Amino acid sequence: MQTFRFELGELPPQAEVLRAEVREFLRRELGDAAPLRRAHSWGGFDREFSRKMGARGWIAMTWPKRYGGHERSALERYVVLEEMLAAGAPVSAHWIADRQSGPLLLRFGTEAQRQKFLPAIARGELSFAIGMSEPDSGSDLASLRTRAERIPGGYRVNGTKVWTSNAHLADYMIATFRTHHDPAKKHEGLTQFLVDPKLQGITMSPIIDLAGAHHFNMVVFEDAFVPEDMRVGEEGAGWKQVTTELAFERSGPERYLSSFALLLELIRAVSKDPGERAAATVGRLVAHLATLRQMSLSVALMLQAGENPNLEAAVVKDVGTTFEQEIPEIVHTLLGVEPTIDSGSDLQQVLGFLMQRAPSFSLRGGTREILRGIIARGLGLR
Repeated sequence: MQTFRFELGELPPQAEVLRAEVREFLRRELGDAAPLRRAHSWGGFDREFSRKMGARGWIAMTWPKRYGGHERSALERYVVLEEMLAAGAPVSAHWIADRQSGPLLLRFGTEAQRQKFLPAIARGELSFAIGMSEPDSGSDLASLRTRAERIPGGYRVNGTKVWTSNAHLADYMIATFRTHHDPAKKHEGLTQFLVDPKLQGITMSPIIDLAGAHHFNMVVFEDAFVPEDMRVGEEGAGWKQVTTELAFERSGPERYLSSFALLLELIRAVSKDPGERAAATVGRLVAHLATLRQMSLSVALMLQAGENPNLEAAVVKDVGTTFEQEIPEIVHTLLGVEPTIDSGSDLQQVLGFLMQRAPSFSLRGGTREILRGIIARGLGLR
């Protein structure tokens, strides 16, 4: 029976030197940005900011230099990520490409794909979206039905993808399609592709969330042609590749820092005269945050070592998003302030924003039910 493998890891001295550089950069770039703007965290889309990060060498940090990378350690990259998220920097324009699309191409892509896409990602010039979820499939990736039928020169694709964050802004999407169907072996027959959203036969429609924002999309493929050279990895190997990709998606600091701006506002509100209850609440939250950070760092070390920590990544995502979702309600209960939109104090506005956003935290990257199923199987409990 497998057990969790979370090992303590330490940041090297050069990582702390780097932290100081990143903080100075963020002080200049973000200036006196309002807490509400910072609360958008990794959802903020700003191509110019991403290009500035690329120029500093803070995208593709661990990749080989021949592909535009910088061959720095996973822990140095981790420092950059947590500083960006803690400051509320707008990193969404390069986030997915740096976090998972680029590493996927490094591991499974062709040399031509690496040469074409990776240096541009490293410069902060290419934005990627993820094409996994489908209607009526939820987080059960093995139930995907969008078909890619082999034809001369490539594949004909028909089907629908949903919840494709920022697909309307992205330059490319890495999508998972079914190239073969066997009801008895639903985990087989999946294949990944690099897709240009502007291809003929692709229609994109916005999905407006409850807060009135447009970052989700529905993408419909109707006889869309995807060239052979845009297939990522071997045909039918998509399940292994997707699970590897999700380890990158599920374990990073974005899985416990999405409500960090509200935690800072809480500390500001109670710091001048904290009562016993407030002090205990803040202490518990900070202790929980520190534990999650160490767990996430452990997964970063395993990824750096070339391991596939799917089980540990699922745990970080499940526990981390639960923590993120608790913070707005804890603040509301402790302080008795009402959440507001476009008015009120910084605390009220950040609380209002995250009250609307928090329910989605346990959906993105795999629902809580799916994650706990993965954990149970990994531990031999089902």
